[in-house]
Amino acid sequence: MVSVLLFPGQGAQRVGMGKDLADAFPRARDTFRAIDAALDEPITPVMWGGPEDLLQQTEYAQPAILAHSAAVVAVVGERLGEVGGAAGHSLGEYSAYQAAGLFTAVTAARVVRARGRLMRQAGAARPGAMAAVLGLGSAAVEQICGEASKGLEVVVAANFNTADQTVISGDPAAVTRAGEACKAAGAKRVQALKVSGAFHSPLMAPAAAGLREILGGVDLAEPRFPVVANATAEPVRSASEARRLLGAQLTSPVRWTDSVRCLDALAPGARFLEIGPGSVLGGLLKRILPEPQYLSLGTVPEVERFLQ
Repeated sequence: MVSVLLFPGQGAQRVGMGKDLADAFPRARDTFRAIDAALDEPITPVMWGGPEDLLQQTEYAQPAILAHSAAVVAVVGERLGEVGGAAGHSLGEYSAYQAAGLFTAVTAARVVRARGRLMRQAGAARPGAMAAVLGLGSAAVEQICGEASKGLEVVVAANFNTADQTVISGDPAAVTRAGEACKAAGAKRVQALKVSGAFHSPLMAPAAAGLREILGGVDLAEPRFPVVANATAEPVRSASEARRLLGAQLTSPVRWTDSVRCLDALAPGARFLEIGPGSVLGGLLKRILPEPQYLSLGTVPEVERFLQ
C-alpha cells in the first residue's frame, strides 16, 4: 500500500515524549543519542524529564518534536513501502524532509534548534501574538486581517488549517482588532495561542534572514519522494527548491488544507501516517478529506501494531 507521511509541528510536545520508543527500540535509542550528541545542549533530558515550561519554549520544543519524529522514522522506515509524498506542519516540514533524505536527523536537529532560537529572538525584538479563529471561512479571515492592519501594525492569516480554522498572526493590537472583527463576522471562537512570537508573519523577517544563511551552509541531498511545501502547497522534488522554500517558510502562511489535498492528488487512496507526537494532524485530516485511511505512529503500541 502507498503511504503519505504527515509530521506534526510545534504544540505537539509533552513531557515524556519518545521515552517509550527509546526503551523499546534500539534504532530509536540510537537516533536520540546521536541528536543529543550533536546539539550544544542535549534535548532528551528536557523531553523526558521536563520541566514542562522549558519544553514549551520554542528552541526546545522544535528539536524535541523533530527528534521524536526521526526516531519513529528510524524504526518504521524499512516497513513503509512506497511513499507517495509527505508534508509537515511548520516545523514538521523539516521532519518531512529528513524522512525524505534531504538531510540527516542530526543535521535537521541542529537547523531546527537554530531556527527556534532565531524565532525567539525575533519575537523578543518585536513582540507578536497569534490566535486561532474557529468557525469562519478562511477568505473572510484574510479580508478581515487586511482591514485590521493599520500603519505599522500588521496581522495576517498564518495557518490555513481547515476550511473553517485559520490562525492569525502579527502585532498584538492588530491581532486583537482582527479577532474582534472575526467574532463580529460570525466566528464561533477566537482563541489566543501561547507563543513567543508572531510566527509565519512579516514579523519573522529577521529570523527568516538568519535561517536562510544557515540553510545556505548545509549540504542537502535530493529528496527520495516529494515533500509538499507549506508556503506553496505544491510538491518539492529538488534540494535547491527545498532550500529556497524553507527559507521563505517563516514569513509565509502554512497552507495546510491545500497541502493535504495535494498529497491526496499525488497518491489517491493512500494511507496517511502521522509520524511523531500526538494526533492533531489526524483530526485536521478528517475535516479536509472524506473518510481518509489514517494511522498515528508516535507511541510504542502504535508502532508495534504497524510493524505487525
